[in-house]
Parts: sequence; C-alpha cells; structure tokens
Amino acid sequence: MTIRVSNLKLPVELPEAELGERLVAALEVRETDISNWRILRKSLDARSRVELHFVYSIAVETPPEVEASLLNRHLPGVDVWQPPAFDDPQPGTTPLNERPVIVGSGPAGILAGYYLALKGFRPLIIERGFAVKERVPAIRRFDSGGQFEPQNNYLFGEGGAGTFSDGKLTCRLTGPDVDWVFQQFAEFSGKPHVVYENRPHLGSNRLPMVVRNFRRRIEELGGEYRFECQLEGLEIVDGQIRAALTSSGRIETSTVILGIGHSARDTYQMLYNLGVPMERKAFQLGLRIEQPQDQVNRHKYGKPEYEQILGAADYTLNAKGSRDLYTFCMCAGGLVIPSISEPGMFCTNGMSNSRHDTPFANSGLMVTINPNEFGSEHPLAGVELQRRFEAVAYELGRGEYLCPIQRASDFIAKRGPNPVEHLPSSYPRGTVPGDLASVLPPVVVDAIRRGLPIMDKKWRGDFLKHATLVGPEMRGSSPVRIERDRQTFQTPGFAGLYPVGEGAGYAGGIITAAVDGLRAARELVRQYQPAS
Repeated sequence: MTIRVSNLKLPVELPEAELGERLVAALEVRETDISNWRILRKSLDARSRVELHFVYSIAVETPPEVEASLLNRHLPGVDVWQPPAFDDPQPGTTPLNERPVIVGSGPAGILAGYYLALKGFRPLIIERGFAVKERVPAIRRFDSGGQFEPQNNYLFGEGGAGTFSDGKLTCRLTGPDVDWVFQQFAEFSGKPHVVYENRPHLGSNRLPMVVRNFRRRIEELGGEYRFECQLEGLEIVDGQIRAALTSSGRIETSTVILGIGHSARDTYQMLYNLGVPMERKAFQLGLRIEQPQDQVNRHKYGKPEYEQILGAADYTLNAKGSRDLYTFCMCAGGLVIPSISEPGMFCTNGMSNSRHDTPFANSGLMVTINPNEFGSEHPLAGVELQRRFEAVAYELGRGEYLCPIQRASDFIAKRGPNPVEHLPSSYPRGTVPGDLASVLPPVVVDAIRRGLPIMDKKWRGDFLKHATLVGPEMRGSSPVRIERDRQTFQTPGFAGLYPVGEGAGYAGGIITAAVDGLRAARELVRQYQPAS
C-alpha cells in the first residue's frame, strides 16, 4: 500500500526541492524511512494576498513497519491511498473487417485514435482542415489582414479548435480515465507537471507540437491521417454504417467515431438530413472582457515579488442572480482571437502562450441560454441563433473581421461607443467601436449588465477599472447534442456511429473531450477484434 499526505503547504517563495524536508517533518519520521514519494496534486492557496502557499497532496512509499506506525498515530491528512485501476479491456470477439474511421483530429479524435492504435486497430483519422504545420502560417496571414480560409483557420485543422485556444488542461472530472489522459498529455508535451497541477496550462505555442507528437505515434502504431478530407455523408444499410462518404471519396467502414467539434455546422446539417437523432442543448455565450494584466497582478498579488515567482495572475469570478454570469477561459497575458468557421460571421475566443507575455488579460463573460429561448424547436435552432448574432458582429466589423469593442462602463450604462475613440486591445487584426448589446440576445445582455457590477464589487472596484468588452463569444459549448446509448456510445438506429466530444454535446474542454473520445474507443475495443 501507499500512504497519502494531504494539505502539505509550502510558501511560494521556497523552492519545491524543500518538499522532502517538509514531508519528513509532517510525518515525524527519519528521511531514511521514506523510500519514494511523488506529487499527486498541487494547487495555489491565494486566500491571503500576502501569504501565498502551494498546497500539495503526496503519495509516499515507506517500509511496512513505518506505514503501520503512521496509520496507528492517526496523523491529520495522512491516509492509505490506492490509485484506482484503469479499465483497459482486451479486444472483443466480433471481427472488424475494416479500420475504424475517426472524423476530426481534435482532442476527442486524437485520444480515441491513440487508444485504438495502442490496441492494434490502425485507425484512419480524417480531418477537413490542414496539418498543424500549415495551420500556423494560415493563421498568421489572417491575423495580418489576409483572407479568411474556411478550412484552414483557428477552428479547423489538426488538433481542432483546442490547438489555438490557450491550452488549459483543466477538468472537473476525476478518476482513472482522467488520470490516463493527463499522463498521455504529460508524455507528449514533455511536461510532467500537467499530471498533478490543479490548473495546468501548456500554452497555445506548445500545443501544435503536442498534437504533432500524438500523430507521429499513432502513425508509428499503424494509424493513418488524411488531411483536407471532409465527411460529406454516411452510407447506412439496415441501420448499420457501411461507409463514410468524404470529399476524397468513399471509405468502407462499419465504425465511425464522430469527433467533429462544436463548429462543424455543415456536418450537423448533413447528419440531420440523414435522420441522425439530435436535440437542442443549452449552451454558453457572451462577451470577452479585457483588462491590463498589470491591473490584475496588482489586485491578486499582495507582494511585488509574487509576480516574479508566479508570473501573470489569473482569476475566476461569478455573479449569482436570476441568470448567473461567470468568467470562462481566463487568458493571463493573452490575446483575443477570432473564432470563425464561416465567411461573413464573426465571434471571439481567447488564448495565451506559455510565457503569458502580452500586457493584456482577457476572459470570457458567459451566460447560459436554454433551448426554450432559441426561438424554434428545430434541433439546429441554437446554431441559427449563433449565426444570427455572428452576422451582426461581422457587419459591425465593417466586413473586414475587425473586432467590435466598447468600454465596459459604457456597455453597463447603455451608452453608445465613441465612434472615433481608439481603445487598446490584443486582438491582432484591429478593432472598431461597436454597440455590443446588438451582438447578443437581450436576456444575455441583461445578465452581463447586472453581473459585471457584482464582480467589480468583489474586487473592490478593481475589476472594471480600464476594462473593455469585445465580442461576441458564441462557442462556449455546443448548442446541439447527438443522441447515443450510455453504455455502447453508439447512436440508436445508426449502429457503428460513435458521436463524441464537444461537437456531440458531451464535453466542454480539451481534457473532457479527450476523455470522452477515449471512452468511446474503449467500448469499440470491448466489442471488436481488429482487422488483420
């Protein structure tokens, strides 16, 4: 057995190398009584701005007699720890005559593909966009004023939208599946800390390397990627998938893992036309707030040296009311970026590189809107709601993908923006003053106007000082859920179709999408024998 020590504190000023001494002191044992230890969890206790601590949970291996003594003494925060076993089944008995096809190379598709490759299934991953090496220059061209490329942008291409959306590996789920996924990200990023940090962050500059490393390993294991290959249809015979119909031709297969992401609106329409059962789903939308990063640092850190130790500060806030407002995907030292999947539309997202080195902080200000507020009972009504307001934002941006911007104080007071005022922003393509109340449903506008003063009060007037708003932010989550069986992960009436991840309506972030893809792939493995 292994002993777990919880709530072990270390001031942020001290090096992590001192953890060993702290551990020995907490357990009241000799250094030689501990044969090995490792960090299970690390988080920052910032309740006191002038006494910041890291708080650790540590797994400790000791000789049996020392372990027995520790447990008999009933020390606070010390207990037996047994890591939960990861469910890793052997392949089933049903022959699979063709390779499984995975649609989309975002987190759900990558982890599904990697697990299948490890199990000998040699998956074929098709991706409508380009390889990550070609995505980076395309994004730079657009940010510099170039044309929008519908299949090669911030949302579509290798790694999916997550590749250029900050790289936060936060997850509210727990358990062995989550641990397994974190271990893979640690291995392919070369950053072991992502396994145990409470809010690990790789950065958008590192994620391209990570997704490329996954691809190379999948290919080494017999898998294959096909880029610029879009799913255009499914061939169904007697309720069973027989082929995937793509822009590159027909691919015979009886199993399709559908990891399309939350912005593949044309694919949603194709699936709806096929009769794939789907339903409206509540989703999050709102604006992004942008502040000087120095302002955030001054509020969060009571000592100037903390910034040197911890880097740019982040925050999480919420405002409870008749409709809650909360911050989402806070990007310290980050950038506001376009989150566009169709020409003639505009919305925003945020990202930050590992260095957090811009002078701006930005965060989503998100509100949940429910299906009965979409204006229609059609399963794709949420998509149409997104399009309606994104088109307004595009017009505000003069048809040039400029970002509408407004002072937070003017938005709250219902004052129109100064049409000639230039407000600072990290958005690389340029901004234009705009009335942001026009780019969101009135219920969302009202929730933000009510919630922002509450957030500002929590920060004693520091939150809205110098703050600007940009937007809209429409892609907080998918407005659609594709039906699937809870046990098999397959869609009723469409045997062999496994909808997964954010696009299917079952996840909300890189890690949760990856876990969802893993679980669907595992059920496929549990049923089938890989093709020889």
